[in-house]
Amino acid sequence: MSANPNLTRPDHPRRILLVAANPATSPVTGWPVGFWWSELTHPWWAFVEAGYQVEIRSPDGGPLQADGYSDPEDGSGYSAQDVLSLGFKHSAAHRALLQDTRGVDDVDPAAWDALFVAGGQSPMITFRGNEKVQRLVTSFYEADKLTALVCHATCVLLEARLSTGELLVQGKTWTGFADAEEAFADSFVGRRIQPFWIEEEARRIPGTNFIVDQRFREFAVRDGLLITGQQQFSGAAAARLVIEALGR
Repeated sequence: MSANPNLTRPDHPRRILLVAANPATSPVTGWPVGFWWSELTHPWWAFVEAGYQVEIRSPDGGPLQADGYSDPEDGSGYSAQDVLSLGFKHSAAHRALLQDTRGVDDVDPAAWDALFVAGGQSPMITFRGNEKVQRLVTSFYEADKLTALVCHATCVLLEARLSTGELLVQGKTWTGFADAEEAFADSFVGRRIQPFWIEEEARRIPGTNFIVDQRFREFAVRDGLLITGQQQFSGAAAARLVIEALGR
């Protein structure tokens, strides 16, 4: 087994930029939307446990807000088993990491080892058509940095183009929130939730390979520098692929 590079080089730990969406209001449901707790806290813990430095930012900076259904204390009980997010939420030191995030305008990929973009319901509103977020993702990818996105954050990949004009996902295998999962979520709340479905749109893109696993089961894929996770149970799996790749 190879040595942990962060133990052998404590003066130069790996650095991860973890980006979560800013709060918004869904034009479909009228709900306040934001990031998904487990898609931030589970990757964060995987990186920290590996000895990495993690900075949480958002596209526009400022306080972050979590989706209600992702809250382990939400009355729906939808995420009641997420004890890791529960602990993060009730730790003053950790909650402070979400209260005044920095924006991404001054981000230089050279200062980081990888980008990790958390999902949630807000990305479906605030990431789609967002050139700033698209540039952030493509700038890491074109700087030969690991570029990871999970769940609804993968909607960025429907539009993100490289400097050549080619879609980043051209010729790539990737995943994201599945149509079957969208259908389940709509049935659970009794109404349409999202303005579009990622899988449905991804399958219209020629020359890309969008794949999904079983509904709501941990699933993450690495294709070169691109790492994607299917849904809220895939954040830690995507983070492990980042850690595995950086450790080589």
